[in-house]
Amino acid sequence: MNGKDQNQEVSGTGHLKRISRSLAYRGSVLDVYRDTMELPDGCIQEWDYVCHKKGGGACIVPVLPDGRILMVRQYRPAIDRETLELPAGAVDPGDATTEETARRELREETGYTAGKWKLLLRLKTAVAYCNEYTDVYLATGLERTHGQMLDEAEEIRFQAVDPEALLRDIYGGRIQDSKTVAGILAYVNRIR
Repeated sequence: MNGKDQNQEVSGTGHLKRISRSLAYRGSVLDVYRDTMELPDGCIQEWDYVCHKKGGGACIVPVLPDGRILMVRQYRPAIDRETLELPAGAVDPGDATTEETARRELREETGYTAGKWKLLLRLKTAVAYCNEYTDVYLATGLERTHGQMLDEAEEIRFQAVDPEALLRDIYGGRIQDSKTVAGILAYVNRIR
């Protein structure tokens, strides 16, 4: 290492430079921009940049007293199939923190509340082209306080799953959602 902190953010290398950014598409959740980039050899290329308007969200690893993890099953139109995921959701304008987002999403998607919360990690979802982040929280001391409170467009079922079964599904390619993979692996590695 050259003495620099490897975790330090760098705003530019001096070799790759953005010349301009223009809005190509405005969506309800995402805006897509066209960046004109100058490469180190002087060539100019057009790149895409996706701006998540809310910035990101929170994901929860909700662990029951018996060690099983609450998972949600829902249809995802982007990949045209049902997935098994950790509960998660986008930051709302009224959320002061992503922990507040996590608390709300756990209640809405499962009907559970948690007595203890701990931040496990922050993910940058797709650093090559998007600004979205997800904070992953461990939730323990779970208690079912009410039924699900789903949005009109949501159809979510939840189930408790043994961590070992989730690991088999991750390594078997059946669970591919990045926040779910990262959250499960972070939790399992923390308790071992």
